Amino acid sequence: MTESIPAGGLISALQRVNAAWRFAIGQLERLSIYLPMVMMGLLAVGTYWLVRNTPVVLPPEAPRLVGHELDYFMRRATIKTFDEAGRLKTEIYGSEARHFADTETLEMDQVRLRSLGVDGRVTTASARQALSNDAGSEIKLIGDAVVVREALQDLDGNVQPRLEFRGEFLHIFLNEERVKSHLPVIIRRGEDQLSGDSLNYDRLEQVVQLQGRVKGMLIPPKASSPALPRTPR
Repeated sequence: MTESIPAGGLISALQRVNAAWRFAIGQLERLSIYLPMVMMGLLAVGTYWLVRNTPVVLPPEAPRLVGHELDYFMRRATIKTFDEAGRLKTEIYGSEARHFADTETLEMDQVRLRSLGVDGRVTTASARQALSNDAGSEIKLIGDAVVVREALQDLDGNVQPRLEFRGEFLHIFLNEERVKSHLPVIIRRGEDQLSGDSLNYDRLEQVVQLQGRVKGMLIPPKASSPALPRTPR
């Protein structure tokens, strides 16, 4: 037996459903007003997150310029160089030494130098200051500069007299056995003495060039000379 629903109750139920539907539609319409703002907010948050988490590509770093700055310094420094056979070639002493990486040079104070040539002849030098390359083969002597090549007798018995250079600036090249200066220099070779405003001396070529006001005093050789060390075989 089927139970009948009163018409009044059915109408009331439909009215409630209709009211609920209208309420829902009204809420959706209200939300649709704010939907663009919500989307823009979400977009802004997403963009911020991407910016924070995206790796930054840095521009290539420019090469660092090495300034003329002190690399290291030493007190009571001694620098020695050796030839291919391990024999002592040059020894340089200074009360203080300062190294500069950009120019690969060594500045030294109160310098003393001792070098042994291939013929066994000893060369010594001294100055208030010196500027040397890292290899120790090229040295600029500054202030009371003195370079001395000691006397030596070669295998043929010929005497190579003592040779001395003096000046405020002497540029010596130990490997090439050269001495240069753009300032006045005094040369003493045995008893002889020469002077000039500039110097270019090349021992291997046996050439001495003096320019400017050149003066000289030559002493006649003596009849005999004392025995000197011979060139090692």
